[in-house]
Amino acid sequence: MKKFTLLSLAIVGLLSILTAGNLSETTHAQGNTPKDFVAPVVFQAAGPNAASIQSTVDAFRAALGNPNGNASGPLASGRREINWDGGGGVNATTAPVTPFNVFLNTRGAQFTTPGIGLSQAPPSGGPQDGLAGLFNNPSYATTFTTFSPLRLFTPVGSNETNALFFLPGSNGSVPATVSGFGAVFTDVDQPDGSGPGTKRGNRGSSTLLEFFGLDGRLLFSSFVPASPGDRSLSFFGITFSDPRIASVRIIAGEVAGPDDDQKNDIVMMDDFIYGEPQPVQ
Repeated sequence: MKKFTLLSLAIVGLLSILTAGNLSETTHAQGNTPKDFVAPVVFQAAGPNAASIQSTVDAFRAALGNPNGNASGPLASGRREINWDGGGGVNATTAPVTPFNVFLNTRGAQFTTPGIGLSQAPPSGGPQDGLAGLFNNPSYATTFTTFSPLRLFTPVGSNETNALFFLPGSNGSVPATVSGFGAVFTDVDQPDGSGPGTKRGNRGSSTLLEFFGLDGRLLFSSFVPASPGDRSLSFFGITFSDPRIASVRIIAGEVAGPDDDQKNDIVMMDDFIYGEPQPVQ
């Protein structure tokens, strides 16, 4: 468990739903902002347990619409979710692979990493010893927790995860865009500007999301809110009024392996929630 100042502890339980026009400097569009820039609605929260972020996650779900499960598209509205749990009760650790196509056909999402691959694993236990065994670090069994049991999602050999979207049921043959994307993270300890991880100019932070349009232009980017202490949870997501997000880049903490401490903020991912993929016209 890390040691934090009383000022740091005061941010535990942070809960906010903000429009981009009222954001602090930790949430911003980067690069040259075009005149036709459209600000998304931002949903963010962080705290010591699932209850700390539950209402924000629920508000984000409601903004996207009803769940569509594994139904084939095209569907006019709704949302897709991935909780990495194999339909419930599965705690096996999967071998890291990239591209990660498990949900490509059923939910229209493909994930890649420049590292070894992406894996699903419980924080502890399981047939392959969960994250502790995957990274050969027993401390991970108590460092992380889940928002929806039993498994988390993580890149191996990198801290970068990239998401692309396709029409569900097309097996990746029809590119798509989404109106919103959000993700749950566990153990984001370092807030904007204080971490040694991702560098953007002279700024450093633990965990960052970047949202891109079809032309590859950066639509929006933000650091994920932090909460001190082990087994904390954070959520960050945005929605637009139309499906303009073609891809998302996630930089989640430091590259996993070493102990999670004040020098190395190791972060894992849980639920991904995104708007119904709409085929590119």
